[in-house]
Amino acid sequence: MSQFALTARKFSSSTPAKTQCLVVPVFSDSKAPKGFNGLGEAISDLIGKALELGDFTGKTGTTAWLTGDGPVQRIVLVGAGKSSDFAASGHRQMLSAAANALLKGKAKDALVHLADLKIDGETLPRVLEWFSRELAMTAYHYDETLSEKKPKPSLKKVTVDIGDELTVARARLHLEIGQSIANGANLARELVNLPGNICTPRYLSSQARKLARRYTTIKATVLDEKKMKSLGMGSLLSVGHGSDEPSQLIIMEYKGAGAKTRPYALVGKGITFDTGGISLKPGPKMDEMKFDMGGAGSVFGTLQAIADMELPINVVGVVAAAENMPSGRATKPGDVVTSMSGQTIEVLNTDAEGRLVLCDALTYVGRYNPAEVVDIATLTGAIIVSLGNVASGVFANDDELAATLVQAGQQCHDRAWQLPIWSDYDKQLESKFADIANIGSGPGAGSITAACFLARFTKDYRWAHLDVAGTAFRSAPKGATGRPVPLLVEYLRKRAGK
Repeated sequence: MSQFALTARKFSSSTPAKTQCLVVPVFSDSKAPKGFNGLGEAISDLIGKALELGDFTGKTGTTAWLTGDGPVQRIVLVGAGKSSDFAASGHRQMLSAAANALLKGKAKDALVHLADLKIDGETLPRVLEWFSRELAMTAYHYDETLSEKKPKPSLKKVTVDIGDELTVARARLHLEIGQSIANGANLARELVNLPGNICTPRYLSSQARKLARRYTTIKATVLDEKKMKSLGMGSLLSVGHGSDEPSQLIIMEYKGAGAKTRPYALVGKGITFDTGGISLKPGPKMDEMKFDMGGAGSVFGTLQAIADMELPINVVGVVAAAENMPSGRATKPGDVVTSMSGQTIEVLNTDAEGRLVLCDALTYVGRYNPAEVVDIATLTGAIIVSLGNVASGVFANDDELAATLVQAGQQCHDRAWQLPIWSDYDKQLESKFADIANIGSGPGAGSITAACFLARFTKDYRWAHLDVAGTAFRSAPKGATGRPVPLLVEYLRKRAGK
């Protein structure tokens, strides 16, 4: 949970600012002391003097600290760029800079003065959500396995000074929404950042049960290897054959709507450590393969966020959790396994294991008669070649669903882009010894052929696949990002009409 108390108030020139830190956005074309009326003459003079001397230019995302006056102990000026260019990207950069400055400072409370920006009533809710989300996500630091814990920020309370476009109650609601999204993303980050000797499939199962104890709207069920074998999940089970850690299929059901309302399903790849199996990965950067359960982490984070928000929708979260290790029992290249769907798969490369666990989870989730299914996986390095670390890849058997995901990502700045899964690519997955091979026959279109593989198991419902190998974690600085939790929450909000 976030450590900040967030609230809003209506700006009034008759109510002077009283705070340990006043945050004031400044346009680069501001003329001192205009634009700062209502903050008090002394404060306006301090800001105006800084602008007159050229000590602060107002360039987007820049900050400057001033010593305050009277009841205002400190002032942070935050650049908002040109007033004529102030749009969504400017909002984000300005508020991200403000969040960074506040968290690095010593103030325990802050007042963020947004009233003079004259943000319209349609845009302001998004601005408030972004600010609270950015504040909580910037404050996150991993220290679970450090002997000395990192000191927490001094900041405890933040009040946002709004104009007349929103009621205080609605402003507070959107601040809370942003905080819930951030808390979900931070849960995903924490799970993904944990080392593989702690975050095992069974650990993920314990976290699902923990969520179910915390929220009455969430029910958790775990299928062990014996149960999965009885269901015919030979593909999923083949991935964990070489490990001493038992594989798990984790189901979390969120009930926010009527019992007869069809659920939306999220399916996450949960490879808690990926050596590549017999097709062993190179040693350098193999430690980063603890991040190979980024899809699973995002399912946990999204379920927590929507439970916090009490979203009126039903959602089933399924996590296919396994550890991919080499041993005398491990699946070998050339082995043929039978999936829950009955389709046989020739395993040409044991390092293409994500699709092997996902295909059985995708078949299993069909029993819920889902309205739509989105799977999330750190599936292919090829997606990084295509989209870098900026956008997640979207593949879908329904263009409207794909468009909704892309639009959701654009609105919350957790962006994604659609790529094709045309039948032309299917021939790369042909096998002489099974119904389908688990990798394409050539080096090209690796992300697309992986999605085409998954599409074979999703013909009974509307489905999309998010390849987040380039966005769920970073190599420098090393760590999980919490993506695509904001995108998934935004998508579900749209489906819930919120």
